[in-house]
Amino acid sequence: MSQTVVLKPTLSQPVFPLNIRSVDKIFPGFAFGDFALIQGTSVLSLSSLLCVQAQLPTQFGGLKSNVIFIEGAYTFRLYQIAQLAKLHQLDPRKVLDKIYISRAFTAYQAVSLIMEQLKDAIKKYDVKLVIISDIAGFFLDTDIVEYEAEKIFSQICTYLSNLARETQTIILTTYPQHGDTTRNRFFRTVTSNKANVVLTLRKTSYARQFILEKHPYLAENMTELPTENLTLTDFM
Repeated sequence: MSQTVVLKPTLSQPVFPLNIRSVDKIFPGFAFGDFALIQGTSVLSLSSLLCVQAQLPTQFGGLKSNVIFIEGAYTFRLYQIAQLAKLHQLDPRKVLDKIYISRAFTAYQAVSLIMEQLKDAIKKYDVKLVIISDIAGFFLDTDIVEYEAEKIFSQICTYLSNLARETQTIILTTYPQHGDTTRNRFFRTVTSNKANVVLTLRKTSYARQFILEKHPYLAENMTELPTENLTLTDFM
């Protein structure tokens, strides 16, 4: 007698929560191998917070890890990270020393940093969290032919998705608000399609919302954030 056994794929367990009380109820955190998109308002402040929290011990919801931060347009907020480090009772200088910053000033520099150097850097610096800040900002420059920009951007998103799984690293990309153009809508759609986790921060006339739009096994959900000015320092 033969028996057929159906094996279900193993789902990665969350290891890196946001540690925001209302959010953790609907989104328990990122898992190793995630390629996540965080879009909307205040995403730069959230990325600063995650740079600090990633360095916390695992028992406090951190990764006890160095961080790679790839940025364009000066989106790395040094003083905000120093302030957040103090709020977490960490030495700001030690926190900043464990964040490896790579700056790109053109789309082609971004391509080189991501597709040619990032994999080796993850191994060299023993990194469990990578943040690509304002990923579309590199390619919204109209000096780049639209067809070429769309092709390269799609390749980068595919590469990051595969790299996160291959290295079992959490790769987060932030997508601040940009002008409503055809190019921007294309980039946002591509990033959302390639990411396995999509989170949105939205400000309305009445509330600030955290929206879980896409996840491997959690349903779409939404929660309201505190109504104060959303710097994310109020939530800790």
